[in-house]
Amino acid sequence: MVKSLETPPVELLKPGVKAPVQETLLTPRFYTTDFDAVAKMDISAYENELRSVVDELKADYNRHHFVRDDEFKQCWDHIEGEKRLAFLDFLERSCTSEFSGFLLFKELSRRIKDSNPLLSEAFGYLARDEARHAGFLNKSMADFNLSLDLSYLTKNRTYTFFPPEWVIYTVYLSEKIGYWRYILVYRHMEKNPEFQFYPLFRKFESWCQDENRHGDFFKALLRSQPQLWNNWKARLWVRFFLLTVFATHTMTVFERASFYEILGIHPRKYNNQVIEETNKTAARAFPIILNTNHPYFFWFLEQCAINNQKLIELNNTKGWGVIKFFKKIPLLRNIVWYMLRLYLIKPIKVEAIRETVC
Repeated sequence: MVKSLETPPVELLKPGVKAPVQETLLTPRFYTTDFDAVAKMDISAYENELRSVVDELKADYNRHHFVRDDEFKQCWDHIEGEKRLAFLDFLERSCTSEFSGFLLFKELSRRIKDSNPLLSEAFGYLARDEARHAGFLNKSMADFNLSLDLSYLTKNRTYTFFPPEWVIYTVYLSEKIGYWRYILVYRHMEKNPEFQFYPLFRKFESWCQDENRHGDFFKALLRSQPQLWNNWKARLWVRFFLLTVFATHTMTVFERASFYEILGIHPRKYNNQVIEETNKTAARAFPIILNTNHPYFFWFLEQCAINNQKLIELNNTKGWGVIKFFKKIPLLRNIVWYMLRLYLIKPIKVEAIRETVC
C-alpha cells in the first residue's frame, strides 16, 4: 500500500486568499527562457504541420466547454476534513501549473510577434487555453471559500531559466502526461460515478484534449529542430527528461496518495499506467523511449518516491539544521543512486519505426 503524507492545513495570505504552497522540487514552477533564440528558430521543415496544429488551436473547440453550469451552484461545505484539504491541494497545484504555462506562453507570444509570427500566434492560443484552465480552477477553489491571488504569484514566485530546447522537451512531456492523467481519471469516474463528488471531473474529457493539442504543437516544434532528436546528445537529453518527468510524477502521486484513494483510484496502478501510456505516446516525437517493461523500472521509481517522502518528513520535524543536513545526505544519495540506475537501463530505439506509431 502506498503511504501518503498528511495534507498540510490551509494557510492564508488574507481572508479568503490562500497562501501559496512552499516552493519545492515538486511544486509547479514558473519559467523564463531565451526569447531571442526562439524567435530565430527555423521551422520551415515542419511549417505545414505546425500550421495545421495552429489552425486546430485557432478553432478553439473548447471555447464553450468551461462553463460553470447549475451543477456548480450549490454549497460544498459537506466536503470536509482530509477530503477537502486534499482536493484544495489538487486545485491549487493544478491552477498554479496552468497559470505558469500562461505566463510563459504569453511572454513568448509577445516577444517574438514580429520575428516569428506563426510561433507567436501559436503561443498566444496556448496562453489563452492555460488562462482559461487556471481561471476555471480558481473559481472552483472559490466554491470552498478560498482563491489564489494570481497577481501575487506573478510577482513573488521564483522564475527558473530553461533554454528553449529544455522548454520544448519538458512542455511536450508535461502536456502529454497531463492528457493521460486527466483522461484516466475521467474514464474511472465514468465507470464509478459514486466517486464523482464535484462536477469539475466531468470537464476532464474535453480539458485533456487541450493538453493533447498543446502536446501536438510541441511535437511538431521539436521535430522541426533536428538537433533536438537526430544526434547522440539529443538521445541522452531525451532519456534524461523522460526519466525526470516520470520520477517527478511518481513522487507527486505517492506524496498525495490519499487524494487518489478518495477518488477510488489505486495510486500505484494509476501512476504506472500514466507513465506507460505517456512513454508510448513519446515515441511519436522522440528517437528513443524508456523501457518501462524492465523488471526493476517501476521499483526504482518507487524507491525514489519513498526516499523523497522521508526527506519531506525530515524537513517537517523540529531539530538542529546541521543534524537535519547530515540526515538528508543518505536519502539524497539514495535518490541519485536509483535515478542513475534507471538512466542506465537500455532505452528502446523507436526512430526507425516512428512513422508506424504516429
